[in-house]
Amino acid sequence: MSRPNRQEVLLVIEKALSEVLERPITGLTEETALFDELQLTSLTVLGLLMTVEEATGISIDPEQLDIDHLRTMRSFADYVEAALREGEGTS
Repeated sequence: MSRPNRQEVLLVIEKALSEVLERPITGLTEETALFDELQLTSLTVLGLLMTVEEATGISIDPEQLDIDHLRTMRSFADYVEAALREGEGTS
């Protein structure tokens, strides 16, 4: 499978947020603040990480994840894209 483009990564995150928060999440921008605007909790963050891992095939180590990676859609998409690039080198 080819690496998803930026728009596809954002859609994966948006879909994962809808699943985890159990409500439709649409129209997010890269500036959307995940905690402030979507009221993420530590529990929903874990669900988000697991859902994104499943959808993309990447492995996210919560120990390596910094709160800044989850600040906005942009910062989390950057993190996911970096993980996807890393994963390409190991297969």
